[in-house]
Amino acid sequence: MNIEIGNISMNIFNIINPIIYIVIGLIIFRIIKKIILKSTPKQLKLRQEQLQKVKTIKYLIVNIIKYIIITCVILAILSQLGVNVKSIVAGLGIGTALIGLAFQDLAKDLIAGFSIITEGEYEVGDTIEVSGFMGEVVAIGLRTTRIRNFKGATKIIANHYMDNIINYSNNNSLAVVDVSISYENKEEDIDNAFKSLFERIKGKIPNAKKEPEVWGVNELSDSSVVYRVVVETESMKHFATERYLKKEIKKEFDKKGIKIPYTQIEVHNGK
Repeated sequence: MNIEIGNISMNIFNIINPIIYIVIGLIIFRIIKKIILKSTPKQLKLRQEQLQKVKTIKYLIVNIIKYIIITCVILAILSQLGVNVKSIVAGLGIGTALIGLAFQDLAKDLIAGFSIITEGEYEVGDTIEVSGFMGEVVAIGLRTTRIRNFKGATKIIANHYMDNIINYSNNNSLAVVDVSISYENKEEDIDNAFKSLFERIKGKIPNAKKEPEVWGVNELSDSSVVYRVVVETESMKHFATERYLKKEIKKEFDKKGIKIPYTQIEVHNGK
């Protein structure tokens, strides 16, 4: 059926079909989007950062599908209007290549970001070190990763530069306390002091995964014997544990009369 408006003759299907293509495209997109966003089984118990990673991947897939559907609908409409779609597709290939050359760093970031999210090299909340900067991962995007150090400074790094990473959150940490003890103290008294200390603080050490151990004499210095005390802790929680141990060791040694050497200056008056 043709409609004549003035000197213009238009097939009515040239009007109806594009509308149908758009409606079909919208319906397909909404169905696929709904399926993807609700695809995570409810019985899986995921941590918050894992849920965030899954959510990011889902929206990435949804966006890719959206642009594929938009492209297909546009090509179908142009074909209905009698446009040579093959030449456009060939032109898109050349244009894509030129855009790819112009935005190759952006493409690298997106590919690296997708790889980071899917492979789980690090996650939000992990403590990592990259290019000499150490801190907690506060956000992972498709283009950049944000890391915040203990001072509060946040560094934003392009994802294709995120290589040679040290992830401190994969394993437990080790709290290490070196205790200097005077040579005047007897070894038996020192052993009894440590034993009494460990009994008193058992189950009270913050972030501890195991009970503390004395690894023995670590150094014989000029004025003291240095004992090494260690305890395995949660990842990157060893600093607080070390401070706690130092306080409790000092308290126990004072109670047991164990002397910790300190620098002294003797002044002699000449006559």
